[in-house]
Amino acid sequence: MPQYRISEAARLLGCSDDTVRRWIDAEHLRAQTDPAGRKVIDGAELAEFAKVQARDIADPTGVVRSARNRFVGLVTEIQADGVMAQVEMQCGRHRIVSLMSSEAVRELDLRPGVLATAVVKATQVIVETAGEQA
Repeated sequence: MPQYRISEAARLLGCSDDTVRRWIDAEHLRAQTDPAGRKVIDGAELAEFAKVQARDIADPTGVVRSARNRFVGLVTEIQADGVMAQVEMQCGRHRIVSLMSSEAVRELDLRPGVLATAVVKATQVIVETAGEQA
């Protein structure tokens, strides 16, 4: 089972090392000591904790969809040339880029600062790891 040092866990959770230490001290997250004497966190426990800590912005539309991957955020940039447009959004820590027609941009009244929801329904999702793990 993979284990993560406090600094690695902090990077993966998007917070400071001190925040992870406070979570450990408050018993929200458990840490063990590795053979080198460093505090480490079990990978499966860290993954579960990350799921609980994730705070999605609620979808303001109230629409129910079959697509489970919804990212609510602000439109940050639009590049349109003729028929097509590239729309960038900042959804929490995630940057989402969508290619759509310029007509759709106009119909949706998209412009920087507009609150929007990116809905992703993919038949293929590629998952990568850093390499062979024991």
